Amino acid sequence: MILFPAIDLKDGVCVRLRQGAIDQATVYNTDPAAQARTFAAAGCRWLHVVDLDGAFAGAPRNAKAVEAILGAVDMPVQLGGGIRDLARIEAWLRAGIRRVVLGTAAVENMDLVRDAAARFPGQVVGGIDARGGLVAVEGWARTTGIAARDLALRLADAGIAAIIYTDIERDGVLGGPNVAATVALAEGLPVPVIASGGVSSLDDLKALKAEGHRGIAGAIIGRALYDGRIDLKAALAIADEGGA
Repeated sequence: MILFPAIDLKDGVCVRLRQGAIDQATVYNTDPAAQARTFAAAGCRWLHVVDLDGAFAGAPRNAKAVEAILGAVDMPVQLGGGIRDLARIEAWLRAGIRRVVLGTAAVENMDLVRDAAARFPGQVVGGIDARGGLVAVEGWARTTGIAARDLALRLADAGIAAIIYTDIERDGVLGGPNVAATVALAEGLPVPVIASGGVSSLDDLKALKAEGHRGIAGAIIGRALYDGRIDLKAALAIADEGGA
């Protein structure tokens, strides 16, 4: 299993939101590049970055912070938030982003997803953010009538490399991940699923890792790392146990 520490960017600093509410942001580090170096020094193999302002605005808003992160670490970075056209996808990949995450674009423009996945194989990830089993878009501000599993099937058919599944109601509240919902989404898909939202203990991580045979290949951890509820090195040991 791959563990992805998260850096969520708002106004150029590292924050965590509660259930996606932009007005409930807690600042954890004013230097995103330094935070990225901390994660790299601990032995992380990937970094998950989200431009929160970009997700709400529909266009990148924290480019300088992202570029600073890319300049600070050598590990691969996957980036989401406000990436909604092919030109922006190509620009970020040229800048050094390893994988782009398409969320709102995955719902509103499946042709873009197919085109991007074909042009940049292995570098396009679908982001599915769900509230009550239904997909939410535009920084989680709007809930659609699309079932998360239906979107997952469409994304897999479009040729993406992986799916990030976030249970919004668990995100940032340290209540544990929705393992059952994540497994239900992942099982039988031809692409791996990365779980996001609610991971607050090493036991949570173990529970997700135990479902690796059903398609869960990674976990994104945010607030629990910043709050010290999860020791990063211990979490990495669990993720790497038995082989990555």
